[in-house]
Amino acid sequence: MQKALSSLSGLVGILVLFVVLNSAYTIHETEQAIITQFGKPQGEPVTTAGLHFKIPFVQQVNPIESRILAWDGQPNEMPTKDKTYIEVDTFARWRIMDAKQYFLRLRDERSAQSRLDDILGSETRNAIAKHELIEIVRTTKDRQPAIDELLIAESSNLGQLYPITKGRALIEQEIFEQAEGKLIDFGIELLDIRFKRINYNETVRQEIYARMISERQQIAERFRSEGAGEAARIIGKKERDLQEIESKAYKTIQEIQGQADAEATQIYAEAYNQSPASAAFYEFQKTLETYESVISSDTTMILTTESELYRYLKSASLEKQQTP
Repeated sequence: MQKALSSLSGLVGILVLFVVLNSAYTIHETEQAIITQFGKPQGEPVTTAGLHFKIPFVQQVNPIESRILAWDGQPNEMPTKDKTYIEVDTFARWRIMDAKQYFLRLRDERSAQSRLDDILGSETRNAIAKHELIEIVRTTKDRQPAIDELLIAESSNLGQLYPITKGRALIEQEIFEQAEGKLIDFGIELLDIRFKRINYNETVRQEIYARMISERQQIAERFRSEGAGEAARIIGKKERDLQEIESKAYKTIQEIQGQADAEATQIYAEAYNQSPASAAFYEFQKTLETYESVISSDTTMILTTESELYRYLKSASLEKQQTP
């Protein structure tokens, strides 16, 4: 009898311990819980960390994350307002604001991620379709980009950026505002959304590269044209300077030669005008020099007897006839 009572008390103790363990649960600092009874939420969410109790066997504890959660969207191709297809990759941060509403509408995080894919992806696509590509790429409308003055020409738009009205930051804010109200109905608070990466579509990328190459070729051609013009200006100035130097040098040479000829003539005149014999010898010498320059072996000359040039030839002929 004593043994039976001991076994019964042990069984009762085990049963009581099982019931106590089934009714107690613990809430961590990083979570909250929804208590359901036959699948229906009971009361308000449990948000205080520590040990809590519930009706054993009947009620169920459904833990829900209370920390900030991440949403990482899949890269999707979408067109901009200017019909340029780009691949947009976005990410967001969110948390469960109303655990009871969240549990009733979504139940778990996988369903929440799916809903975020639908809402955030749709709002992102709508925002991209309403703006030009440059609005999405540049951060803010007040940003002053660095501009290379060498690439700017008065008659060209090379090196210049088109003005924008919003910028990427305001477009992200627009997506946030549109999606925030829709997610509240699911008990979700959207904290932030950002563009992680923006890439061109592969076919568009080749067109962009071709346009970039064309622009750089235009810049290079302008530089080459300016260089050729500058080279022509330098060469022209060099030719003018060279002609001026040569002209001055030729003038100086002529002046020196004229002065030298004048001095030589003066010296000759002083030398040959000392006596009639000197003058006659000078005249004879100059006539011989003239003969040497104008008469050759095949020269035929017709001279009058009164010609000064014939005078010495005539006298030489007479002397030859008189010589025995």
